[in-house]
Amino acid sequence: MKKHIFGYPQIFLFSILILIQSCADSDHAIKMKGSDTEVNLAVNLAEEFSKENADFSIAISGGGSGLGITALLNGQADIANSSRPLTEDEIDLFKEKNIPLRTVVFAEDATAFVVNKDNPIDSINLKDLAEILDGTQDSWSKLSNSNLPITIYGRQSSSGTYSFVKKKLKIKFSQAAKEMTGNSQILESVKLDKSGIGYVGAGYISQNTNVQQGIKVLKIIDKTNTAVSPLDQEAIRQNRYYFQRPLFQFIPESSWEKVEPFISFEKNAKGKALIESSGYYVIH
Repeated sequence: MKKHIFGYPQIFLFSILILIQSCADSDHAIKMKGSDTEVNLAVNLAEEFSKENADFSIAISGGGSGLGITALLNGQADIANSSRPLTEDEIDLFKEKNIPLRTVVFAEDATAFVVNKDNPIDSINLKDLAEILDGTQDSWSKLSNSNLPITIYGRQSSSGTYSFVKKKLKIKFSQAAKEMTGNSQILESVKLDKSGIGYVGAGYISQNTNVQQGIKVLKIIDKTNTAVSPLDQEAIRQNRYYFQRPLFQFIPESSWEKVEPFISFEKNAKGKALIESSGYYVIH
């Protein structure tokens, strides 16, 4: 098996295409697009799956849940990875195009809120977090002795994580929020900015100590006044973290026969172990 990594910014804006390649015919060539939260996990699963199924090739790209769902509507993907459920408008579009879908929930993720390592706060309640992200609070003076202005590093509106945070906090994001292209860019920006705050998939940082350097993962103080970390696996299993969510894969019925071996791999013992070792949680 050969593994190649290609960048195609002219086609997939701000996304990376990863091709796990073998001598596959069209019946064994899977195209997977969508959530940046899921992309690293999808690559890990595809690499292991391909070791046992050398006649398959799997092309994976991120760019956001909305991009993957749009690719399904346009017949450009077999699997849309999504960190949010379909919207009512999207459901209607699939019906209009007569594209029946299967929905797979294969893992659970938590969204982590991060600040620079020099920021003195260790936790934040939901009210303050909402007021920071909608721009009501524009400096750190209420939460610390610092008068630094707050800089928000967020995602594009096509991101499932963007929609998830917005819905959970019932806010509209500040127009001053910077729209970043993915978890890596958000973390690098917060590392360099003592005034920064951003949100990323906890699975992206939980298994990588290098990624955690220079940042601090905030505990979230929930409505019961309990501070819970997104890196607390037991809390996630007990569904006690406020920002946790299922991860979806949407699959057109026409692609199901082709992708079923891969979906079955995700659900077997090796697939589940890989999901957990990648920092996510198995829910089936």
